[in-house]
Amino acid sequence: MRIERATGANAVTAGKTVRRSGADGFTLAEGEPAREPIATAGMRSIGGIDVLVALQGIEEPGERRRRAVVRGRTALDALDALKIGLLAGALDAAAVVRLKAAVSGLKDYSGDPALDGVLAEIELRVEVELAKMGPAPIF
Repeated sequence: MRIERATGANAVTAGKTVRRSGADGFTLAEGEPAREPIATAGMRSIGGIDVLVALQGIEEPGERRRRAVVRGRTALDALDALKIGLLAGALDAAAVVRLKAAVSGLKDYSGDPALDGVLAEIELRVEVELAKMGPAPIF
């Protein structure tokens, strides 16, 4: 096979070589020290742990309501355990601890006004029971 020199549009030509003299180049002022090179930040990828954390913060519409129902049921179960303990004559200290933990979770809103009203009533009942069990006031 014979290779011929390319001409026309397919021809590759050598470009002009441009030379600059040293006087026109970059120079530092005499009193100015040279700076260290600055590292550039790499490009962040979209995937990875940041995306997972962001997705965990997004709730489904019914998820907040479902969690509120679970907290309400937990508080009612703790009130039932307290009632059974009082009727049996043996007050369990763990029941009081469960009541205190349950009341802290009832303060979050579910987004459903009817459910929030029921949770507020449960919270009030838990607070009343905890107040009854608190130290007697000294007059």
